[in-house]
Amino acid sequence: MGIKPPKGVILYGPSGTGKTLLAKAVANQSSATFLRVVGSELIQKFLGHGPKLIRKLFPVVEEHAPSIVFIDGIHAIGTKRYKSNSGGEREIQQTMLELLNQLDGVDLRGDMKVITTTDQMETLDMALIRPGCINRKPEFPQPGKKTKKCIFQIHTSRVTLADDGTPDDLITAKDDLLGANIKAICTETGVMALRTITPREHRMKVMNEDFKKSKENVLYKKQEGTCEGLYL
Repeated sequence: MGIKPPKGVILYGPSGTGKTLLAKAVANQSSATFLRVVGSELIQKFLGHGPKLIRKLFPVVEEHAPSIVFIDGIHAIGTKRYKSNSGGEREIQQTMLELLNQLDGVDLRGDMKVITTTDQMETLDMALIRPGCINRKPEFPQPGKKTKKCIFQIHTSRVTLADDGTPDDLITAKDDLLGANIKAICTETGVMALRTITPREHRMKVMNEDFKKSKENVLYKKQEGTCEGLYL
């Protein structure tokens, strides 16, 4: 077609919606070399060490092409720039400038792509998300009823359910259940079923009541008047 493919993507949305999970799926399904870097790891104590890490990273990835660089939590180094006398802020800004410099040369490096994630899209510097740098920006919104049902089916596929052991009430509820919350709820239901001891034997099936109680435990909210740091 005579066009250049996008250099990479920024996956953005609330925490727990599956951004990192999708990157892991890409690593599992592709035959490319996959290198994961956490954004906070690029923030170094001494000035100049962060950009140095970036300069070392991309040649290594180029050497093992085809390859994918996955930067988890790009907002740690990609926040909007402003004048500051703080050495820590200058280190972060220099690290981001070096990352931009390396991304400009991705087209020349061959078969290499960049995947980044963030849950603070509004804080990213415009130079990082402008066209020509990281082109694609797919959003990971909160799941709807159909999506929540599919996620529940995945995480309960190996769970022994009772006749009334269905999470239909949780699927239709208006609570903002994320993918991570649903996984935690399904795990908690199994734990609660094992803890429920009948006079004869352990209960080995998950009931509808277990889903309701598990939801209360997973989505626990701090009550007013409870001291900070007190775990109930």
